[in-house]
Amino acid sequence: MRIAPCLIGLALTPLALLAQKAPQASPVASSLAPLPEAQQIAAAVLPLPAEYRDGARVLGYRSGSARLVTLREGTGPFTCLASDPAAPRFHVACYHQSLEPFMARGRSLRAEGVKGERVDTVRFAEVKSGKLAMPTHPALLYSLTGPKDSFDPAAGTAKGARQLVVIYIPGATAASTGLSAKPAEGTPWIMFPGTPKAHVMFVPRM
Repeated sequence: MRIAPCLIGLALTPLALLAQKAPQASPVASSLAPLPEAQQIAAAVLPLPAEYRDGARVLGYRSGSARLVTLREGTGPFTCLASDPAAPRFHVACYHQSLEPFMARGRSLRAEGVKGERVDTVRFAEVKSGKLAMPTHPALLYSLTGPKDSFDPAAGTAKGARQLVVIYIPGATAASTGLSAKPAEGTPWIMFPGTPKAHVMFVPRM
């Protein structure tokens, strides 16, 4: 069995796409109507273990804007992002609250026009200076990615969407964790070792 190419592509994309991506307003994006808020929330929390879904904070979209807004305040440890109606694929992600400063800073920098590797150059420098806080413990991110029409509101499921589990361990390396830095079938691996955004990747199902 091979690792699905779409998952390898996702694995090689920093920070699981939406968790730090800042939507950019555009005529195309703003003309695409988002799902009703209740459906956005139901879809956004699907990556989480069931016990965390009801308390998750959810960010999503409203008609006429490509900007993320708070659809539901949370009482639990996770923030979830609804699927971008302007994106070609269905993608939802939920990350632990201890990652909020890092994720929010990425969105802010992109909204300011900072692009590519420069985003991490800025954030890494801010982490080093103490301006940007990172968790001192492992922190989880869960995501689901699939075809645009993956989410079934009636069933409350995302048929065909693939799950990815990411465990952030800032500063971790292959040596400190015993993990390989190469993606491999059925086993976790580490990405961006030795950096503030070092994280373990794991695909639960191939």
